[in-house]
Amino acid sequence: MERSLKRLERVLELEKQQGYQNKAVVGGIRQFVVFWVSQANEEAADEADLALVEQVSQVLMDYNRLPGGEARAKAIETLERSIQRRRERRPAESGAAPGKALPPATTPSQPSPRTDNKTAPPPQPKKATEVASIDDVETGTADEEQAVPEPEIDYDRPSTSPDPQGLSRSITTLKGVGPKIAEKLERLGAETIWQLLYLFPRRYDDYSLMKPISKLQYGEQVTIIGTIWQTKVRRTRNNQPITECVVNDGTGTVQATWFNQPWLAEQLPAGTQIVLSGKVDMYLGRLMFNSPEQEPLEMEPLRTRRIVPVYPLTEGLTSTKMRELMQRTVKEWAGRVPDPLPLEIRKRRRLYSLPQAIEQMHFPDSQESMRQARRRLAYNELFLLQMGVQKQRRDWQDHSGAALVVEDGRLQAFLDSLPFQLTGAQRRVIDELRAGMAQDRPMNRLLQGDVGSGKTIVAAAAMAIAAWAGAQAALMAPTEILAEQHYRGLAWLLEPLGLRVALLTGNTSTAERQTIYEGLADGSIQIIIGTHALIQPVVKFHRLGVAVIDEQHRFGVDQRAALREKGPLDGDRAVSPHLLIMSATPIPRTLALSLYGDLDVSILDEMPPGRQEIKTRWLRASERERAYNFIRRQTAEGRQAYLIYPLVEESDTIDARAAVEEYERLSHEVFPDRRVGLVHGRLRSDEKDAAMRAFSTHETDLLVATSVIEVGVDVPNSTVIVIEGADRFGLAQLHQFRGRVGRGEHQSYCILIAEDVSADAEQRLTALEATNDGFVLAERDLELRGPGEFFGRRQSGLPELRFASLLHDTEVLMMAQEDAAGLFATDPELEAPEHRLLGEQVRQFWEQATDAS
Repeated sequence: MERSLKRLERVLELEKQQGYQNKAVVGGIRQFVVFWVSQANEEAADEADLALVEQVSQVLMDYNRLPGGEARAKAIETLERSIQRRRERRPAESGAAPGKALPPATTPSQPSPRTDNKTAPPPQPKKATEVASIDDVETGTADEEQAVPEPEIDYDRPSTSPDPQGLSRSITTLKGVGPKIAEKLERLGAETIWQLLYLFPRRYDDYSLMKPISKLQYGEQVTIIGTIWQTKVRRTRNNQPITECVVNDGTGTVQATWFNQPWLAEQLPAGTQIVLSGKVDMYLGRLMFNSPEQEPLEMEPLRTRRIVPVYPLTEGLTSTKMRELMQRTVKEWAGRVPDPLPLEIRKRRRLYSLPQAIEQMHFPDSQESMRQARRRLAYNELFLLQMGVQKQRRDWQDHSGAALVVEDGRLQAFLDSLPFQLTGAQRRVIDELRAGMAQDRPMNRLLQGDVGSGKTIVAAAAMAIAAWAGAQAALMAPTEILAEQHYRGLAWLLEPLGLRVALLTGNTSTAERQTIYEGLADGSIQIIIGTHALIQPVVKFHRLGVAVIDEQHRFGVDQRAALREKGPLDGDRAVSPHLLIMSATPIPRTLALSLYGDLDVSILDEMPPGRQEIKTRWLRASERERAYNFIRRQTAEGRQAYLIYPLVEESDTIDARAAVEEYERLSHEVFPDRRVGLVHGRLRSDEKDAAMRAFSTHETDLLVATSVIEVGVDVPNSTVIVIEGADRFGLAQLHQFRGRVGRGEHQSYCILIAEDVSADAEQRLTALEATNDGFVLAERDLELRGPGEFFGRRQSGLPELRFASLLHDTEVLMMAQEDAAGLFATDPELEAPEHRLLGEQVRQFWEQATDAS
């Protein structure tokens, strides 16, 4: 092997002398290594030599992709040290003829009858001073030798020649894209060159690992280089053609097969040098490749010897055709993508330029390059998101507010008079609200708390503070049932303090409505609870000091703003009320920071003492009768139960149980001796309210319902909820359903019924069984669904994120927030010439959310 090593050293020395320009040999270092590996494998004397050949292959096959002289020098230095250690291990060979080599296989010859992995003959016995173990080559320095150089970041190339107008051209202007191909690409969402550049691979196959055939292992993704010994086509009993190819690389032989591709036999004749990449399979005890990717050795690697992109496809568009098209497009157009991110930020955060990120997302040089590319694209999204959030915060802070201050003793007396002990979390949040409302800037706060965490008493304290300070308070709920529920609770808490509390909904009579209008206008009504009726133009407040919005994700942005604009006038100046947004849908803090970045966040993360955990169980459809028997026992003891269904009526296209049909069956066949009610979204408002009230007053024992009861029903006597088709609901929605029970003194139960569920649905159901903690479930839900679906873009106003994970990219999110705040402080309108492109992209990014809502 010494002969091969000396030839390699001569090439490496010449490469160093020429300044690492990859010009030491014709065709470049990679082309040289391909042929060198084949000969070196034949000369290898033992396993240690084979390991050294493999190391040379790993380091130099991607030499042309190493970013610059420093990385290339390090790679060559690494190999020189390994060669030197080999000589120290085998000093007798230095300067002498090579030791015993493997039988040469430089010309094709007939394979043996068996095409097993033929390994090299065992090495000659070693002298006592020689090292006979491969471990001596790898131990201690393997990590240093094999480490992939850190990708070089191209700071000096924001783009080669920015061409935004050219990027908006039709894909039909690209070479090889005619009307038929264009139609197929349009199905994938790419009509312009810009859209095609952002059509990223759906996954990657890593074929960058190159190995000699003798070291292949079952199940690994790997690349081999060798010479074809034999190619033939045989046919199965069904006359299906199978192309079989036997490849030898000097260390052994392996067979590759392709189904229904007989033409490959002509393309791959014996004697052809070939590169195969794929998963090592096994057939009849022998390792083999089944339908591997293949390329002639002299070709530029596109689908072998590298990390290979796998693109989304459509009928008539093959993976090979798609990769070739994307390679041409990326090569010609990625460099023209303008980069809006200031160079100072890119350098400080060590971020790829946008063209470099696009290139590496499509055809990554390494796993680390791919990670860095995704990091840049994720940062891009989060930075644009946070620039918009900074504007929202500034716009809110530009509003004038009124300081609402209350004496310590008055608030404390109210809290001490409550018939229950506040949790530490409730006291902390009340202090936060009190401090925010005492400022002359309007408070803008999100209150998060799981079902049963005590948000109502916190809202009552905020509303009382406003009333004591001479202002008014309004609470807007999404449904009449929930508004009535809040009204009963707040009237019970606040009317003993001498405060006048009123309820305004669509069902309020005309005479009572007029009285309320007058009371709000003259200030005699201090506390108002209502639905959308509160934001009607006819509603005028004397002095609205605080607006509370419950279940805020059920209101659009315009509805929230309409209530906020009910604040008083101070001369010609509008005064905005303090805003408290309550949500019983727990939101992971990272999502809250992005979704409500213009809000301060308070969290009730402690449950009141004595509240029992709801026992949750997932049953198969065949076990439904067990659930019915359990309901019979519970209702016999005077309890009540919900039965939830995913559909209102049966559907020909959806295989799921429906509320209307099941109501009939349950009433007459299953529970004929129980009083059964029905509520769903197609009923009129008064019909829904009647059904809800009948259940809350125990005029019915069972309530058959759809998702209409997700929010707003508080029936302490209900102890069982059965959710049919549970796999059709999201995790957050299932948790909200479960929160309808467990509100009284009795142990409560949630029964999930689902069968033949998908893998994602199974994860949701097992997560719900495992915990009652809404914040834990919220993180799991965010991980499973992503932020765009967590609330739904229509309610959230959040632009869609393709690359950033708000659950896992916390560090990148923090950087983006810090950088956005810094840039916004110096150029809030992004008017500086170097920021105008960024300003346009911020506008376009946020238009996504505006268009969706």
